[in-house]
Amino acid sequence: MNKYERHSYILEIIKDNVIQTQEDLSKKLLQYGIYATQATISRDIRELKLIKVSSGKDTYRYATSITESENDFESRLKNVFIESVVAVDVAKNIVVVKTLSGMAQAAAAALDAMEHPEIVGCIAGDDTIIVVSPDEKTAAKLSSKLKLLIK
Repeated sequence: MNKYERHSYILEIIKDNVIQTQEDLSKKLLQYGIYATQATISRDIRELKLIKVSSGKDTYRYATSITESENDFESRLKNVFIESVVAVDVAKNIVVVKTLSGMAQAAAAALDAMEHPEIVGCIAGDDTIIVVSPDEKTAAKLSSKLKLLIK
């Protein structure tokens, strides 16, 4: 597993869960089949510029930096996607995204986090993502956007 893929999972995990400690994050990563040492998780937290914010009475959780702009966050997601994707094709209302081996889930997580309105849902395998759009026209539009992104 490379760093970009792990970072993508970490960002998705802290977005969807209350993660209070590095141990919580480690356990959640293990649920995705990702083993990382405490030193690696600590370094990832520092590189992602995660901070702890209040999540209630006397409890704190990891979050993306408040000072970090949304554009920077989107830029990192795009980088994960760009580094992983090798081809994009369209078939009716489905966009097929081919990635480097083992990178489909990280790229799909980045794609989901980008919240494109053209996407109904994604399914990721090892090196392929199936992206469902509501209709053929929307799928073609999304395919064009993704092709421009990876060039």
